[in-house]
Amino acid sequence: MRVYNFSAGPAVLPEEVLKEAADEMLDYNGTGMSVMEMSHRSKAYDDIIKTAEKDLREIMNIPDNYKVLFLQGGASQQFAAVPMNLMKNKKAAYIVTGQWAKKAFQEAKIYGEAIKVASSEDKTFSYIPDCSDLDIPDDVDYVYICENNTIYGTKFHTLPNTKGHTLVADVSSCFLSEPVDVTKYGVIYGGVQKNVGPAGLVISIIREDLITDDVLPGTPTMLKWKTQADNDSLYNTPNCYAIYICGKVFKWIKKMGGLEAMKVHNEKKAKILYDFLDRSKLFKGTVRPEDRSIMNVPFITGNEELDAKFVKESKAAGFENLKGHRTVGGMRASIYNAMPIEGVEKLVEFMKKFEAENG
Repeated sequence: MRVYNFSAGPAVLPEEVLKEAADEMLDYNGTGMSVMEMSHRSKAYDDIIKTAEKDLREIMNIPDNYKVLFLQGGASQQFAAVPMNLMKNKKAAYIVTGQWAKKAFQEAKIYGEAIKVASSEDKTFSYIPDCSDLDIPDDVDYVYICENNTIYGTKFHTLPNTKGHTLVADVSSCFLSEPVDVTKYGVIYGGVQKNVGPAGLVISIIREDLITDDVLPGTPTMLKWKTQADNDSLYNTPNCYAIYICGKVFKWIKKMGGLEAMKVHNEKKAKILYDFLDRSKLFKGTVRPEDRSIMNVPFITGNEELDAKFVKESKAAGFENLKGHRTVGGMRASIYNAMPIEGVEKLVEFMKKFEAENG
């Protein structure tokens, strides 16, 4: 029996995608072998990766002057790749709104001067700071954000004013959840294991003028974006199976009506849960309302023992992975694209029942 999986990642995938992959496991498209077994240089695989890129470009309306790279190492490896490829002046501005932005900021310090121009750490990352008029030095190479904060459940609903500097965004947990204007970013990247595919792949969308040989001395060949771009993500063996599954998810998103439809679907789910949290006498959300994510919803009872009881009983009732991140405790429901509305409705029903029994 399938459970309702509220994991923050690796996370729920569309059931029809999983069924398709299961049907093709032993014989992909008449090749007599699984995608797991085929050469990444083969005609069959070439079609898979090229179609995946074509569909992603269509879904996101990615301009021709941006490269799409399918890379290994997850989003965390890009914490180093970003400064290695972009820090020409050895200076960058970071807006720290959660654990992953903080880790990226700390990583950047290894390669140059990383300046924290805004942070919400003073209130446990429960809000997005005002980024309309930040003190950004003229000579920074880029401004960096983590757009949706998986652990803390916050989201930049308005992008920061970068004062003309290149914006770099880690969009791992909001990737393909709503329409996006790619032209507002120099680099937009995300680990796919939250909203797009299986773990082990990061997709980086990079404006071509930022892909050069002018990188920091000592940058490994594999971490040079130009290496990957010049070889169409096939410099070495890529994560073939993850790219194949992502390609199927792109088709599914198109079939569902594209990113506009995804946004409507996701906002509807989030509203059901947030409306309940705002009314509840037992449960409460932890994020300032105007900064709430529609992907990750953290909440608490205010009593650690009661939180633990809720997590245990919810698991027994078929709701998986509702325990909050170890750094913040409480609960968190991640309601990515593939989570059906029914899953959120049933969760709220369970929460009402739990409140009646424990309130």
